[in-house]
Amino acid sequence: MKKNKLMFIDTHCHISSEDYENIDDVINRAIDNNVKYLIVSGYDRKSIKEVLDISNNYDNVYLTLGFHPSEADITTDENLEELKEIIKTNNKVIGVGEIGLDYHYTKDNKEKQKELFMKQIKIAKDSNLPIIIHTRDAFHDTYNILKSCNHRGVIHCFSGNKENAKMYSDIGLYFGIGGVLTFKNSNLKETIKSIPLDKIILETDSPYLAPTPFRGEKNEPRNILIIAEELSNILNKNLSEISEITVGNTCNIFNNKFD
Repeated sequence: MKKNKLMFIDTHCHISSEDYENIDDVINRAIDNNVKYLIVSGYDRKSIKEVLDISNNYDNVYLTLGFHPSEADITTDENLEELKEIIKTNNKVIGVGEIGLDYHYTKDNKEKQKELFMKQIKIAKDSNLPIIIHTRDAFHDTYNILKSCNHRGVIHCFSGNKENAKMYSDIGLYFGIGGVLTFKNSNLKETIKSIPLDKIILETDSPYLAPTPFRGEKNEPRNILIIAEELSNILNKNLSEISEITVGNTCNIFNNKFD
């Protein structure tokens, strides 16, 4: 299939004026590299406000909104009510996240993180939207909450082992696969072979986690193409198949045709 026939979706990125001098250029470069749609994440009050403005200016930008676990100590019930109202009134919002647990920097507020996570899962359930899950150094608590809540979602920036993959897969979750797949010594290269093809979607997590050969540089949504090529090589499938599979999976989990 010719390059201009391919189409990809960056299912998780962060685009802000703080990170990019010209957002127009970032989005146009993505389109030039067959990344037709972007799902941008707002993860705190400031970023939520900015990405709402961005989505108003670009037809191909959709949103997931939620409060990251780093916000657990300062997020109020009033903030959550505001989130619910935005979701209710804005059809560009197609998911709740990124939400979850992060014990990497602190474990002192575990209970607050869990409480915030579960409150936002309820918002997602009530809104019939998927959740986008951030988990770092908190696999078992994350898994137990997800299993008990029984709601569809995506493990954002998945980089776990085969056992983690199977446990998440068994409860119906999708896997956001990003630049880590391209890292030379990444275990994900082997783990990805055990993940059901119908549960894989692509993401950059821009401006973070740029793929090889741009590792260490500022990431952009255009680099989805590099991740897709790596996945194509590992799974021995042509790029058009990877395009069709991952876009189809994205439409399924977000219940959106992106047209």
